[in-house]
Amino acid sequence: MSYHEEDNNAGKILLAAIAGAGAGIIAGMLLAPDKGSATRENWKGVATKYSGQLGEQATKLGSDLEAKFKEYAGKLEDLGVTLPGSSLKIKGNWDEAKGKLKSQYAQLTDEDLTYAEGEGDQLVGRLQEKLGKGKAEITKLLNDL
Repeated sequence: MSYHEEDNNAGKILLAAIAGAGAGIIAGMLLAPDKGSATRENWKGVATKYSGQLGEQATKLGSDLEAKFKEYAGKLEDLGVTLPGSSLKIKGNWDEAKGKLKSQYAQLTDEDLTYAEGEGDQLVGRLQEKLGKGKAEITKLLNDL
């Protein structure tokens, strides 16, 4: 199964969940035995429950799409379709890399060079601001360490 088919399937599942929830709400309103105020209170609880589930599914789908985007960006760079430095690939020991950066750029602090897996954009942003360079230039600098 290709990545495109997986994305398409995830979208279909989310759409089916939304359609099912909508159909259930309409059927419940038409067949409700309670008076209006009691029915509305019941539906508030149901809506809260489903909104939480849909929110979790949307968050997971967003994370999956972000991971796939980063993977594709790396492949495009490896194939030479995009310019080197368009995606961040920190290799090796980050403490050693920090030391090199501090020796090259005395104005950088430990706080400026804080890096955690998956937070490369924040690091690049801090270095852009501190060094006055563009994103591609900072990304290339980090990748070359």
